[in-house]
Amino acid sequence: MKTKPDLKFNQLWNISFGFFGVQIAYALQSANISRIFATLGADPHNLSYFWILPPLMGMVVQPLVGYFSDKTWMGRWGRRIPYLLIGALAAIIVMCLLPNAGSFGLTIAGAMTFGLIALMFLDTSINMAMQPFKMMVGDMVNEKQKAKAYSIQSFLCNAGSLVGYIFPFLFTAIGIANVAPEGVVPDSVKWSFYVGAAILILCVIYTISHVKEYTPQEMAEFNAAANAEGQNGTASTEMSAEQKKHAYKVFFEVGLVQFFCWAAFMYMWTYTNGTIADTVWNTTDASSEGYQLAGNWVGILFAVQAIGSVLWAVVLPRFKNIKVAYALSLVIGGIGFAMVPFIHNQYMLFVPYFLIGFAWAAMLAMPFTMVTNAFEGSSRMGTALGLFNCTICIPQIVAAALGGVLLAAMNSVQGNMLLLAGIFLFVGAICVFIIEDKKRKN
Repeated sequence: MKTKPDLKFNQLWNISFGFFGVQIAYALQSANISRIFATLGADPHNLSYFWILPPLMGMVVQPLVGYFSDKTWMGRWGRRIPYLLIGALAAIIVMCLLPNAGSFGLTIAGAMTFGLIALMFLDTSINMAMQPFKMMVGDMVNEKQKAKAYSIQSFLCNAGSLVGYIFPFLFTAIGIANVAPEGVVPDSVKWSFYVGAAILILCVIYTISHVKEYTPQEMAEFNAAANAEGQNGTASTEMSAEQKKHAYKVFFEVGLVQFFCWAAFMYMWTYTNGTIADTVWNTTDASSEGYQLAGNWVGILFAVQAIGSVLWAVVLPRFKNIKVAYALSLVIGGIGFAMVPFIHNQYMLFVPYFLIGFAWAAMLAMPFTMVTNAFEGSSRMGTALGLFNCTICIPQIVAAALGGVLLAAMNSVQGNMLLLAGIFLFVGAICVFIIEDKKRKN
C-alpha cells in the first residue's frame, strides 16, 4: 500500500511559505488593534470587548473551511489552495481599510463601528487564509516529518510576526508621521498595513505556484495504509472506532491546555500597550505622544518575542519528551508575563518578552503535531483541524468577555492582567501532563 513519502526540506518549506505573509497580517492586527481603537476613543475597560470579534469569526470560519475543503477538488488548484487564495485577496482589501477608520470624518461611534466591521472582515479573511496551511501539512506530510514541518511553519510564522511587529517603528524611524489629529490613526500604522498587504499576496502566490496537493485517489491510498493495521490488516480509508476514540481524547486534552494558553495571550495583546505606556512612559492618555511611542515599542517587544520563539523552535525538536518540552516552554513564558509589570525600562522589557516567545513557539507547533498525529489516516483531517481551532477561539472569547470585569477587579491596572496571564500559563503547563501523548493504539 502507498504511504506518504518523505519530503525534501524545500518541499516542506514551500508548503508553509505563504504563512509568512499571512502572519504579517495577523501580527499587525495583534499589535495594533488595541492601539487603533484606543486612538479612536475607546475606554480601556472596553478594549477587551473589541477582541471578541476576531476569535468568534475564527471559530465560525475555520471549521467551515475545513469541512468544505475536505469535499473540494479543483484539479491543479487542489482542495485547500482555493480557500487560501480567496482569504488572502479579501485580507489585502480590508488591511487597506481598517487603519483608515478615523480618517473618513465619521463620529467617534461611527469610526469605531466602521473599525469593528473592518476588523470582522479582516479576521475572517486571515482565518480563511491561515487554516489551509495547517491542513496541507496534515494532508501532505507523513507522521515522521510532521514535527519538522510544523517547526518550519512555526519559524515562518514567527519571522512574519517579526516583520509585522516592527513595521510601525520602522516607518516612524524613516520619517513617516507617528502622530495624528485626535481620533485619527497615524500614517506609520497605515503604511504598515499597506505594505503588509502587498507582502501577503506575494507570499501566497509563491506557495500556490510551488505546491501541488495530493489527488483524492492518492489521499485515499495514504489513509488506507495508515489505517490498515487498525483494521486487522485490512486496508480502510477511515479510522477504526478505537482510533477515533483515542484521537478525540487527545483533541480535548490538548484543548484544555490551549484554553489557558490562548486566554493568556489574549490579555497580552489587549493590555501590553496600556501597561508599558503607564509603566515606562507614565501616561494613560491614548491621544498623547507617549502613548503612541508606547504603541511603536509594543511592536518591538512583540518582535523580540518572535525572535525568542524562532530560536526556541530550533531547540524544541531536540527534546526527547514532548510533554516536558511543552510544559517547560509554558512555565518560562509564564515567568516572562509575571515580570512585565515590574519593569520600568523599555529596553529591560526585552527579557520578559523574549521568554514569552518560548511559550509561543510551543503553542504554534506542539498542539498541531499531537492532534494531526492522532488523526492520521482520517479522511476528515480538515474538519478535525477546523474544529480544533475552536480550542484557540473559545478561550480568547471567554477572556475578552471577562476582560473588563477582571480589569476593574484588579484596580483598573492593566499590568495586573499580565500577571494573570502568567498564572494561566502555569496552569496550562500542569495540564500538559494530562495529555495521552503516545502513538495511537491500533
